[in-house]
Amino acid sequence: MPITIVHCWSAPRSRSTALLYSFEARNADSSSEEDNTIALDEPLYRRWLREKIGRGGGAGTNNYGISRPYAEPLLRGATPAEGTGEDDSWRWERERQCFDERVYRSVKALIEGGRGDDGCVFLKQMAKFSHLFDFETNWETEIEGDASRWKDRCSQLLSESEVELRHRHLLLIRDPMSCLGSWMGKSGDVHGNNPHPDEVGITHLLDVYAKALGPSMNREEEGNVIVIDSDDVAASPRESLQELCAALGIKYHDSMLKWQAGPHKCDGPWAKWWYHDVWESSGWDVEDVDAKESKKNCFHHPRTQRYRTVTPDLFPALRMSIPAFNFLQTLTSSHQRRAVMTPPSGRLYEDPRNEHVLVFVGTPSTPTRRGTGRIIPRDMAAISPFDSSVQGGDATWEGIRVYNGRIFHLDHHLDRLFRSAKALGFENVHTRSEVTEAIFRVLAANGMREGAHMRLTLTRGEKCTSSMNPLFNVYGTTLIILPEWKPTEGVTTYDNRKGVSLITAGTCRRSPPSTLDNKIHHNNMIQNILPKMQANLARAADSIMLDLEGFVAETNATNLFLVRRDRQHHTDGDSADKENKLSGCEGAVLVTPTADACLPGITRDTVLFLARELGIKTEVRRVSLSEFYSADEVFTTGTMGELTPVTMIDGRVIGWENMMKRGVVTELLQNTYKEAVETRLHWST
Repeated sequence: MPITIVHCWSAPRSRSTALLYSFEARNADSSSEEDNTIALDEPLYRRWLREKIGRGGGAGTNNYGISRPYAEPLLRGATPAEGTGEDDSWRWERERQCFDERVYRSVKALIEGGRGDDGCVFLKQMAKFSHLFDFETNWETEIEGDASRWKDRCSQLLSESEVELRHRHLLLIRDPMSCLGSWMGKSGDVHGNNPHPDEVGITHLLDVYAKALGPSMNREEEGNVIVIDSDDVAASPRESLQELCAALGIKYHDSMLKWQAGPHKCDGPWAKWWYHDVWESSGWDVEDVDAKESKKNCFHHPRTQRYRTVTPDLFPALRMSIPAFNFLQTLTSSHQRRAVMTPPSGRLYEDPRNEHVLVFVGTPSTPTRRGTGRIIPRDMAAISPFDSSVQGGDATWEGIRVYNGRIFHLDHHLDRLFRSAKALGFENVHTRSEVTEAIFRVLAANGMREGAHMRLTLTRGEKCTSSMNPLFNVYGTTLIILPEWKPTEGVTTYDNRKGVSLITAGTCRRSPPSTLDNKIHHNNMIQNILPKMQANLARAADSIMLDLEGFVAETNATNLFLVRRDRQHHTDGDSADKENKLSGCEGAVLVTPTADACLPGITRDTVLFLARELGIKTEVRRVSLSEFYSADEVFTTGTMGELTPVTMIDGRVIGWENMMKRGVVTELLQNTYKEAVETRLHWST
């Protein structure tokens, strides 16, 4: 194994020091008397301070607003004149060594100690120092003097010893609120209470990430960039450190969980100004620590966090830092494992492409403002907590399908969307052309032309204060377009061949227009969610919803149809083609409930139209539950799943043959619907 050089980049807070101590403590489990890990504390700090403050040193602020009480002795590399109360002159003198020299001496020590096959050099680095580091060579950028000779000497040493260096870049991130909340405490006295983003350093981590990836910007291909959230380490230190060591390609040791309280050999001379919190600890807070007294000395578990006030002068740095943190957090393994339950398919994404799907979020144009709509990756998309959809489910929505590069019944869906928005009294609404343009933009961005479904949501918009009152919606509507690769048959839809089972909802009823008109396609979905939960518990696909008088309305997600054989009925027309299509469907009557207590679905209307074209008699009327029990066939309709056979309701097999299979009329209408999608191009956009 080669010697691993770990470049740990972070913002200046205590957890990076705790991680420094963790790696220094790897030596405690070593069977050799020689160290297998050498920890270096900010070897670029002195050069950075010289650049920012100048060779003259001094504790006063400068053009960068940067102040350090130890600046002058650090730049001199000598103990402060007033002394520090201990014999630590060697710490100050050690800082005279440049970055390259310190790395060379560390590598040499590992090789001479016989640790050339499993050694590790851990370099704690502040992200704001990154411009002083050459990510192509993994050495310090060129400076005056003969610093480059250390790089050459290291190359010669490695060649003679037949040892390789393996560089890994570790980005240790932390919630900016946690970082900045402590900025005006003890630390503020050291750096002059300067919350400039350059001083805070979180935004620099983005630059570090890009440079560490290299020209390809392919994280998986490069494999040398690891992002870890320090809150994960604090909450689960053993698991996090095991995972980190595995990613770095080095051995994990339990000794990394504990360290000696007080100053450490690896500390820079500035430690007495910064490291008090870590010095008071003796390790990470591990669940299997038995002694209560030991837990008192554990470091930075969330249970020990203090409440802090974030003052207004920190807001600019906070606003600049949060986007960088949000992006980097998506790269952590904890983000990838954030699901706390397993979906029905056993995997998060039925189609792997959905993990990286792009969505659209934005407001409309107005006479005084352009629209703010933009396309953004799904895991970075967000709407305001002040949005009406969050405050009160105040929104309308549509489900839309894409077939063969065209959107089926787009005009019908947009008609219903804007009718619902009108009925809900939305103001400052997106125009129809804005919505249409956004739809095609996001489809094009995802390369979606087939097998895609979109959830289109229009909310009343963001409020200026938390309230149910629409008068506070001052920003215009919010448009959300969520496209996914989603087949008409699958885990997230239904089985359109074998069919599904339904139960009758036991608690929720569909409301009449006198309470909440279901013709408004609104986002108040609790009436749908509770019956769906009941169906899940009964291992059924969906629940049948009844109206207040006990008649069938629809399911919690789709419209319902039944087929009844009528021996008195004769099909319309006498053409041979129609008779061939209707073979086995003679005397069929297609029945669906009225839309008094349900949404008149677009797929429902399409099926009624196609059935009449085929000469199948249709009835739209009140239908009792017993009629569905005794029907010859039952099926559901919806944009997402098209036509789905129902083979059982409340434990009763549908049809007289007890065969649990789809009926001939259902199959005919399924095929006719698919044919219409492919051939009736005037129905698509």
